[in-house]
Amino acid sequence: MKNNRYIVIVGCGRLGSHLANQLSRAGNSVVVIDRDEATFSNLSPDFSGFRIDGDATQIAVLKEAKLKMADILFATTHDDNVNLMVVQVARKIFQVPHVLARVFDPKREEVYAQLGIDTICPTTVAAEMLFRAVDRAAAEKKGEQP
Repeated sequence: MKNNRYIVIVGCGRLGSHLANQLSRAGNSVVVIDRDEATFSNLSPDFSGFRIDGDATQIAVLKEAKLKMADILFATTHDDNVNLMVVQVARKIFQVPHVLARVFDPKREEVYAQLGIDTICPTTVAAEMLFRAVDRAAAEKKGEQP
């Protein structure tokens, strides 16, 4: 990823704060939005971006984040519905070129895909990694190369 992009991250839990810290360290302009101000303590001391204490489902909060200027929006809350709503608003109203949402329910991945929204589903990713690990172990047991 090239640096000095304008990135908005909705949700400052483990995933959102980790993304924010890494993207900020890499030289990007990062804005993090979360309804719980306490989550901002997850940001590292060298985080150079902005924090907005607010509800990202509110247009005023997205305007405060200058979402119209964003190159990318990541929706990383623990609520699939909030993530879906935020990425749709970001794309349709604010014309953000790249929107990505975390989705916990694998059944919703297909719905998001039909809407043209890129997703990461931790459940699906973990399952795929576990299946690969089992296949690799079985291959090693047989003396094959994975």
